[in-house]
Amino acid sequence: MPLSSSPSSTVSGVSVPTAPLLSSPTWLRWLGLGLLAVLGFTLMLDLSQWLQTCQTLILGPVLLPLVTSLFTIPTNPSPLILFWPTVVFVLLTQALIYLSPRPNRWSRALIIAIVSAFLLRYLVWRLGFSLNFDNALNGGFSLLLLVAESVGLASTLIQFLLLPHSRDRQREADIYSQAVLTGQYQPTVDVLIPTHNEPVFILKRTIIACQALDYTPKTIYVLDDGGRPEIEQLCQKLGCYYLAYPDNHQAKGGNLNFGLRHTQGELIAVFDADFVPTRNFLTRTVGFFQQENLALVQTPQSFYNADPIATNLGLAGQLTSEEESFYRQIQPMKDGARSVLCAGTSFVMRRQALERIGGFDTDSLSEDYFTGIRLSAEGYDLAYLDEKLSAGLAAESISTHLMQRLRWGQGTLQAFFIQANPLTIPGLNWRQRLAHLEGLLNWFGVLPRVCFLLIPFLYAVFGIVPLRVTAAEAFYFFVPYYCLQLSTFHWLNYRSRSIFLSELYALVSFFPVSITVVQTLLNPFGKKFNVTPKGLLRKRYRYDYQLAFPVIIFLLITLLSLYWITTDAYGKGHFNLSIVWGCFNLLFLTAALNAFLDVPKVDFYTWLTVQKPVTLLFPQGLVSGEVVKISEKGAELRLKTPTLPQNTFELVFTETALQLPAKALAQYPERDGSRLSIEFAPLSLEQERQLIEFLFCQPGTWPYRQSPGELGSLELILKSLLRPWQIHRQNHLLSRDRLPQLGQ
Repeated sequence: MPLSSSPSSTVSGVSVPTAPLLSSPTWLRWLGLGLLAVLGFTLMLDLSQWLQTCQTLILGPVLLPLVTSLFTIPTNPSPLILFWPTVVFVLLTQALIYLSPRPNRWSRALIIAIVSAFLLRYLVWRLGFSLNFDNALNGGFSLLLLVAESVGLASTLIQFLLLPHSRDRQREADIYSQAVLTGQYQPTVDVLIPTHNEPVFILKRTIIACQALDYTPKTIYVLDDGGRPEIEQLCQKLGCYYLAYPDNHQAKGGNLNFGLRHTQGELIAVFDADFVPTRNFLTRTVGFFQQENLALVQTPQSFYNADPIATNLGLAGQLTSEEESFYRQIQPMKDGARSVLCAGTSFVMRRQALERIGGFDTDSLSEDYFTGIRLSAEGYDLAYLDEKLSAGLAAESISTHLMQRLRWGQGTLQAFFIQANPLTIPGLNWRQRLAHLEGLLNWFGVLPRVCFLLIPFLYAVFGIVPLRVTAAEAFYFFVPYYCLQLSTFHWLNYRSRSIFLSELYALVSFFPVSITVVQTLLNPFGKKFNVTPKGLLRKRYRYDYQLAFPVIIFLLITLLSLYWITTDAYGKGHFNLSIVWGCFNLLFLTAALNAFLDVPKVDFYTWLTVQKPVTLLFPQGLVSGEVVKISEKGAELRLKTPTLPQNTFELVFTETALQLPAKALAQYPERDGSRLSIEFAPLSLEQERQLIEFLFCQPGTWPYRQSPGELGSLELILKSLLRPWQIHRQNHLLSRDRLPQLGQ
């Protein structure tokens, strides 16, 4: 039965709720938010005075001496006293990490307990000893900074509470898949591929990969909400079903619900138009549905191209994708709390459960997220299998990258305005709500970042001191907690992301995301669903000044603040935390600016770095070599011979039966042979299938990679600052000249 009482439409007997509308005008909400902000800050000024009075009259005579003995340090302490918590416990955690290179239940629980103890120690010190109530203005900003900092600390504490219960379902998949492989359990599966404006060559890749799935009772459907004749012709050519969504006002959720009207499989697998599954996707996931109460199996999103931030910084081959830590650490954590997040692609769902909740959610832009919440609220189980069984195309420019994040943020925060709000919807337990609260707090975490960036400026210009801290106190209370975070964060998320890289990525998007958060709270349904453009080309470098402008402003503010602080009387004679704070901001803001320079992209196709043995067949004989890079249009080979008998040949992949006609484009001498650039001759449909299956569909094609640790990340960030953009240009033009005709 539908969970929503809002107006709904009916699709093949499935009740599809429509999005609710808010009646109050936008200007009134802006006015209300402004009044609340003024009132809140005024209350903080009053609260600071009240807390000072309580501290003097009530806490002082009774509790303050006891707390002071625990959370203050002696006068003129020695370096040994200041640094022993940091040194001892960092060494202890590193010893635990050495004994347990991969987090397991006991090692993760021990390290979380240690870091949590120092987090709480730091929090008590912040609450009781670092707030500055010298005057109302300092007191107000001191509390404002504490609130901003508490948002991030609350999210961290929730993660620490839930992480020990993380689940790993790979052994379950091994067991359940046996019934699928032997044919004992093979329910019918409808594979749905929703598409809006993706190019034909991208969609073609996905359809062919879905047809190559090692699972017989499956049917492939392309759900086109654009009604494009070329997509219908593609489906006829490839031999799959084409369904045109006549009314796309409900975006992707409506398109998927329309697909339900024409399908009848027991299970539904969904892949975005640019996501390519490996052959074993269904054999690894379908077996879980032998559990009668299971409604969803979600797998991670991985990508076969680098995200634009890594690409623009010249670090494409050295960084993992931004989403890695979510799928390696957060999703298993949510699975342990029975609150797996449906990610919109690369999942399998039980039709009966979906129909029971009224179909895919259409109340928000995040139809995937709220569909999963409604399934959980109905009492169904959701599972997350942490295996890379598909790969998609990451955003190809910094603007489309941020467009995607803004849509995710708006869709998630619409939770507060629909009935599927995970904090209030009936049917969820406290652990599930806590896990979803952590996800919501993650979006609000961008607002405090604005505050953190402005603190040095407020200190330099207005003399506002929100923290009352000495150098000794900073080393004794702040440094231990921060060093423990730095030394364990990378390990806790399975080496998928470092704190420094997370900070850099956050600074690239903090301002537009902050605006989106505020706009969503004021006008949650003001923006429509925008599909991320794919298949982009750029002949030149392009700097996105519009997106970079806020970062430039904050960078200038930081520079001026540092200048004023170092020359003004405020900073003389005592430890000045604002200098350290400002230098940290300066480094990462400068690095973030480089991310807005989109590098040229002269080829539609993504080039994959591989090492596979090949043989070149000529009438005169054979030449052995190795593939270095390859796409659907050509390849770059390393050969042991400096010359070729002729320019046309058959390229045979030694490990498979794949044989493709090819033509040499250019050959460059190397120390032990030569480097050869080739393009494939026009391929038959069967050869295209074989090539796509070879490139994208083999099990294990997308292995997990390790992100650099904190020191390695800091080194890469510094290199991105020092590396001149001319080097990027020269490297890219060299690659383009080697393959002058590919993708044209």
